[in-house]
Amino acid sequence: MKRSEAITELILEVFRLNGRLLAAGDALVADIGLTSARWQVLGAIALSPAPLPVAHVARNMGLTRQAVQRLVNEMVGDGLLRLGPNPHHQRAKLIHLTDAGKAAYAAAMKRQGPWAGEIAAGVNVGQIETAITTLRSLRRRLDTSSE
Repeated sequence: MKRSEAITELILEVFRLNGRLLAAGDALVADIGLTSARWQVLGAIALSPAPLPVAHVARNMGLTRQAVQRLVNEMVGDGLLRLGPNPHHQRAKLIHLTDAGKAAYAAAMKRQGPWAGEIAAGVNVGQIETAITTLRSLRRRLDTSSE
């Protein structure tokens, strides 16, 4: 297989995997009022060392600002997030988890560990690490080429 064919097959497999991961994530957290997309945004906020505005969350996640803004607005309405002042920008509010948002994220993560273990059963850790390295390298090449 030529390099261009191999990378095309890898990209297609990543797309297929992404679709399956989103569907599985939706099913995993549906009863706690989340979707995969909401879970991703909660995670980006929960794992950030400091509150971020929507544009920074979107950039970190590789999503559009508009998509993240829509999700943030919904989750503010649902009481999972709140917006606070940003000392660096008057209009770009900082996103904070509420207690309900922290609880929803914790509940999702409690389920994620066993679920990930089931998916990884029988897969060599070295294979997983190689996949991480390969995908990270490709992402960085895309980041560099789009600047």
